[in-house]
Amino acid sequence: MKRANTISRSVEIGLRLIGLWPDSAYATFYWFSYMLSIVIVQYCQYAYVLDHLEINDLVLLMDCLSLTLAYTLAFFKLFILWWNRRIFYRIIKDMNNDWKDCIVNDSYIFTMMNMADLSRRFSNVVFTIYGSGAFFLSIGEHLLQSLSDVNRFGNSTRELPLKMKFPFEVSESPIFECFLIGQFIYDLSIAFVVGLMNALLVTLVLHVSGQIDIMRQNLAEISKGKYDHSTFLIIIKDLISKHQKIIALSENIENLYNQIALMQFLWNTIVICCTGFLIIITINTNQDISTLIKSVNYYIAITLEAFIFCFAGEFLSSKSKSIGDAIYESLWYNMTANDSRILLFMMLRCQKRLTITAGKVIDLTLDEFAYMMKASASYVSVLNAMY
Repeated sequence: MKRANTISRSVEIGLRLIGLWPDSAYATFYWFSYMLSIVIVQYCQYAYVLDHLEINDLVLLMDCLSLTLAYTLAFFKLFILWWNRRIFYRIIKDMNNDWKDCIVNDSYIFTMMNMADLSRRFSNVVFTIYGSGAFFLSIGEHLLQSLSDVNRFGNSTRELPLKMKFPFEVSESPIFECFLIGQFIYDLSIAFVVGLMNALLVTLVLHVSGQIDIMRQNLAEISKGKYDHSTFLIIIKDLISKHQKIIALSENIENLYNQIALMQFLWNTIVICCTGFLIIITINTNQDISTLIKSVNYYIAITLEAFIFCFAGEFLSSKSKSIGDAIYESLWYNMTANDSRILLFMMLRCQKRLTITAGKVIDLTLDEFAYMMKASASYVSVLNAMY
């Protein structure tokens, strides 16, 4: 039998490794150790950025700054998720209760299993995309850079793909190889955490979507069966209770992710701008193909991350509106005035759509994603004109 949980096994393992899964062993130790490693690497990255903070070397500055800011964003997102871990634990508990209710009904379990399968496939795709991005940012970029230097100069330079400043020389063997492998593991872990947060958001939204589909099935059953006042009151009471649970679960997801979404919206605008500018300069100056491949792959990953957040908010909003449509399509005109008035109140509540906001300021929608891309493109044009 398939695993009766919307959260995939890979996402659960990732949450356990960073100490965020409920009742996991040594959770605080895992979280503190991982955050400490990020802080150490970030110190070396920002030291390098400050040393090369010159307008004359703008391409190098944009290259290292875009990666450094992206890793800083991952650090803050992970910290916010840990800070709101009690909300996350409550969400997991509510999801487990929903699955317990679905197991007793075959029609409900089929709907939730479809959502769980979709969640697992999406998680696998996200981890694959970000894993390949980590490869091109470290080992793949180093190999392409080495081949390019050998063909041009007859020897290869010793330069780490992730720009950092160290208090000692790292270009000699075997120190260079050790740091190269360490950077690859670091890039892979950061990519995994970023993909983990994106997959978790989509998983939670899909779970809410499955509960909404179950509620719509119940509303359809009212229309199919013969109307009976006493039976209707029992069914509608359960539907109102389920609707309140859906609203509460959606609000918890919003409270868990609204600060993360705000940082995502502001930070990604800057990172996409820096990466887009680097791609334009690389094409115009005919630089190494390794820089272009790395930048394009990284640009796709960052843009995909912003798109996932906005699409999740748009999908949740459209799903919440579908409850009102299902109520309207029911046979409310065959009911008594008092019973149809109850459905009217439910329709009015559905007018306030469920959504995910960026800091409770703006709703995450596809329109906001388009606005962010337009803003980034405007900043890129300004930088290109200055350069």
